[in-house]
Amino acid sequence: MKSIGNRIKQSRVALGLSQADAAKQLNISTPAFCKIETGQTDLNISRLLQIAKTFKVPVMTLVTGEEADQSSSADATELRQQLAEKEEEINKLRKKVIDLYEKLGI
Repeated sequence: MKSIGNRIKQSRVALGLSQADAAKQLNISTPAFCKIETGQTDLNISRLLQIAKTFKVPVMTLVTGEEADQSSSADATELRQQLAEKEEEINKLRKKVIDLYEKLGI
């Protein structure tokens, strides 16, 4: 977590924000933000997303330290499409199961 904290700090400094300014934008206390940067606090996904949005950096940049490139974006789009297709398939299967329960009178 410490490396994520370091990347959060780098992003904050790049924007010219103090810890107090960043904490205010995130609606948390300055000590709480300091603990995030130093790795003393484990981040949850929603807080990580909030920080990325506030600092205008991709979440993957904060997590991995690597810049998101075009191919990563294309891969993510493809994965989202596959996920949507699988969810549709699951919904059809659920309907079949419900129909079978109804036929059996359960």
